[in-house]
Amino acid sequence: MPRAGSSTRTETLPEVPVTSPSATLRRAVASSSAHAARVAGAGVRVMRAILAGAPTAPPRAEENRTNRGHIYRFVDMSVVTLGGIPVLVLLPGGLMRRLRRTRSVLLGPAVLAAALSTTPALAAGPQGPRGHDVSAHQEAVDFRQARTDGARFTYVKATESTSYRSPSFREQYDGAAKAGLLRGAYHFALPDRSSGTAQAAFFVRNGGDWRPDGRTLPPALDLEANPYDSAHKCYGVSKAKMRAWISDFSDETLRLTGRRPMLYTTAHWWNTCTGNSTAFARTHPLWLANWAGSPGPLPAGWTYWTVWQHAVKGPLPGDQNVFNGSAADLERFTDG
Repeated sequence: MPRAGSSTRTETLPEVPVTSPSATLRRAVASSSAHAARVAGAGVRVMRAILAGAPTAPPRAEENRTNRGHIYRFVDMSVVTLGGIPVLVLLPGGLMRRLRRTRSVLLGPAVLAAALSTTPALAAGPQGPRGHDVSAHQEAVDFRQARTDGARFTYVKATESTSYRSPSFREQYDGAAKAGLLRGAYHFALPDRSSGTAQAAFFVRNGGDWRPDGRTLPPALDLEANPYDSAHKCYGVSKAKMRAWISDFSDETLRLTGRRPMLYTTAHWWNTCTGNSTAFARTHPLWLANWAGSPGPLPAGWTYWTVWQHAVKGPLPGDQNVFNGSAADLERFTDG
């Protein structure tokens, strides 16, 4: 799956020596922690505005009223570096006002770090259980740390065509399970090399099997532009033959595992290479790839995505994904 870099402008606030937060700070954090989640949505919009080039000190902005009729405001934000890591700090108005009334507290990075350590993390990016996908390109993946950082599921590359088995698959697949993550395997399709039936059989024999253990995600089929011949992104296969190839892969996977595969693709590739086929949407979950900041138009036939790969770089190893639903929905997804 594609890789890309990114850059972020940050500024460092002056360090202020603080040995420990005061009792006033602890009380302020505790009383405001329940508000942090409510302002998270506004925080995402503020972050996007900053990255889009908006002024870094905008006027106070009202957020939507909650069902209790209160209005929450962002009155301060900063991008600071804590331990060499850039952190966007967005604090709810009530907490910031309390901090400013406390004479003994100066808002240096040390104090902000102490506050954030006891305040629920403000949401950033798409909402839902977080996950990531990895392959042999990611070496020595620390899945326990990934879970600590918010991951709840992992997809691991198992195979490609009928000749490639990822040398990292077993270590990564088992490592994800030991870390308490839901995990699944994916196959990279090469429709010009062999039949869909043959590639599905190879995939299932080499890690793509599914079992109803409540921990195994459905097998997945990676359909994207030909990485070996950019002039033939549809692998030199006609739209009709591509549809037949995907159908054969799906039928064989269903026969061998009892599950149809989730289909990973972009709207552009799907509509170009299958001729806007709507034949698969009703029976196959969609793993959408779109790194533009929003899901955007979906491939023909689908009305919603199940998993969205929204970035190729982020806090988790490999590509960044989110599941469309709750944690309970994700658990049910493993059961079929």
